[in-house]
Amino acid sequence: MNHNTPLSPRPLRHLSEVHRRVMTAAQLRSHGVPAAEMNEQCRSGGPWQQILPGVFLLHPGPPTSEERLHAVLMYAARESSPGVPSQPGADEPHRPVYAEAMITGLAALNLHGFSAAPPLLSLDRIDVLVPRLRRLRSTGCVRIVRTSALPTPQQVIGVPVAPVPRALADAVADLADAGAVRRLLTEAVRGRHCEPAVVVRELTNAKLLSRPHVVDAVDSLLAEGRAIAEDRLYRMVREYGLPDPVWNVDLRLPGGPHLGGLDAYWPEQAVALELDTRAPRQGHRQDDDGLWSEYARKREHLERLGITVVHVTPKKLRDSMEQQATVVRTALMASADRDPAAYVVVLPR
Repeated sequence: MNHNTPLSPRPLRHLSEVHRRVMTAAQLRSHGVPAAEMNEQCRSGGPWQQILPGVFLLHPGPPTSEERLHAVLMYAARESSPGVPSQPGADEPHRPVYAEAMITGLAALNLHGFSAAPPLLSLDRIDVLVPRLRRLRSTGCVRIVRTSALPTPQQVIGVPVAPVPRALADAVADLADAGAVRRLLTEAVRGRHCEPAVVVRELTNAKLLSRPHVVDAVDSLLAEGRAIAEDRLYRMVREYGLPDPVWNVDLRLPGGPHLGGLDAYWPEQAVALELDTRAPRQGHRQDDDGLWSEYARKREHLERLGITVVHVTPKKLRDSMEQQATVVRTALMASADRDPAAYVVVLPR
């Protein structure tokens, strides 16, 4: 009796379509296929092929992009015992569950809908993110990317995919083309996938900001992010019926020192608004601390003069524009109950 053959093999018809075409050796054994038969099916000219160690394609032609994705995950995922999770009901085809593995890099960006990412079938290798201590090696079309802490994956076409910021960092780590890096980072912001500061944080964690072409792309990204945030600020004032401020101004005391630049200012109510588009970078922490100290000093100085300062981040403008409009409106209405602010000179910036 073959001890590798289960007493009640699970019928293949209960598997999902892609899972009928790509299976691991353990999964095939759980369906009653012994190792000798696997080898026989994969002989030269046979109906099956082994496309990765322990992973079989159950047809002779080249794999589709979806089959490649599942094959990579089957190779890299921590396999549950005995290969296929609990048997589904007759009308519920099995959906593969991949533990401790997710698609990342350019393949993940393609799945997230990035037009700047190449087609899946054109990629020689597919990046898969796994815990640092997993004993795996890159092979065939698989490139293993390790991390000390796996992010929470997003499900795209039934495949676990790294979030956009992490996928971007893993893609950029393997790209020397400055134009390709810039296009991917720009699409991340323009496509509303994430805010620039989140991207820069991932690039910092990946220690990629020592590369000049990445730094150049980040500078473009931050400029792009500020332009988008400013556009949202104009929309907020217009769509929520706020009084028009004066835009992009510098404040000075009469005959005195420069008080700082502002994105918007309501002179009659002495309310100032400032966009915080800072993004911390590796190796620039001292500059960041200095920039934050400048923000804080400016705010304290303006508030001592009776000017209310509203601080807004691009993320808040994107995710809760109505709430930010309410904050500004409240500050404008409260001006009637405050002592008059000191007189300041308003200059275009």
